[in-house]
Amino acid sequence: MTVQVSTDFQRRVHCILGLTFDELDDDLAERTLLEMAAQQRRCFFSTPNLNFLVASLSDRQFRDSVLRSDLSFADGMPIIWIAKLLRVPIRHRVAGSTVFERLRKQRATPLRVFFFGGPDGVARRAGDVLNADAGAMVCVGAHSPGFGTLADMSQPAIIAQINDSRADLLVVALGAKRGQTWIEHNLPALTAPLVSHLGAVVNFVAGTVTRAPGPMGGLGLEWLWRIKEEPALWRRYWSDGMALLRLLATRVLPGALSAGNGDTPPTLAVSDDGAACRLTLGGCWTAGNLAPLRAALTAATASPRRISLDLGQVGTLDSAALGLLLLLYGHQSKTGAGFEVAAVSAPLRRRLRLQCADYLLEPLAAV
Repeated sequence: MTVQVSTDFQRRVHCILGLTFDELDDDLAERTLLEMAAQQRRCFFSTPNLNFLVASLSDRQFRDSVLRSDLSFADGMPIIWIAKLLRVPIRHRVAGSTVFERLRKQRATPLRVFFFGGPDGVARRAGDVLNADAGAMVCVGAHSPGFGTLADMSQPAIIAQINDSRADLLVVALGAKRGQTWIEHNLPALTAPLVSHLGAVVNFVAGTVTRAPGPMGGLGLEWLWRIKEEPALWRRYWSDGMALLRLLATRVLPGALSAGNGDTPPTLAVSDDGAACRLTLGGCWTAGNLAPLRAALTAATASPRRISLDLGQVGTLDSAALGLLLLLYGHQSKTGAGFEVAAVSAPLRRRLRLQCADYLLEPLAAV
């Protein structure tokens, strides 16, 4: 598989507190992943939950790994609650473990899975359990690398083992930050079309940890069950809960009270000399009028070049418009071609701060 740096600016993606989230449900997520596996198209999908969101505020590399993902699922009810307060149309929790179970239970498309990570022996046990089922999903390999360095876990022999298995889905379980870092580091060398960090899935399949009953997840109480199963998690959930309260007070509620779409028609001018591209936006950009911007971003990123944005005359960028700019930022960080916002209006600067997306104002130097 030849992996090219490309970004799909047709995605129905939204910005929630600085991260991208795709507007989909379990059915659409399952269909999309099955289609990409069947076509052997690369899809690095992330499953950001509250812990992802909180950690991304202080860890740029971790945040950017979500922005550079091909899909981003809203894996957590707090994300859905925040979206509702901000009037962002992300209405369905799409848990990575639920999507995996749906892929496991479907019978139409054969899927080969490789488990990478997890406690010693658990990945192999998960593979044995999976292969005991008479389903379309089979485990073709498992490897637990222990707690070595990124280099130790990225040895050519390990990558060859994964690739030689001809897996359609690579499930990584190394802890969220290490897992996302490992994936991005090795993605160009991996041949599996579907790759994701689904940390708890290995334990769920192996039976070492039990999933919370469905109603608890729907009510946002899965964390209580997880603490019952893994008591050491209470510290993480306590820290994330306190961070959520701070975000509600300082970002979400002020953002909800100040939200407004405006009615000034959007404008767009493009200046491109081949080596650099400048997009000048004006007016109000919302989900219903993004077609010109989608086309311009697709054209601007067709080949690596420095991209700058002039947002000095912008009145409004809603969550969908901001989502596209986050995809652009992620794309440019991936290519290393450079990115900057040359001008920004005062109201938009405040909106970016409330959306935890003011990192867009930090230039990316070309490398």
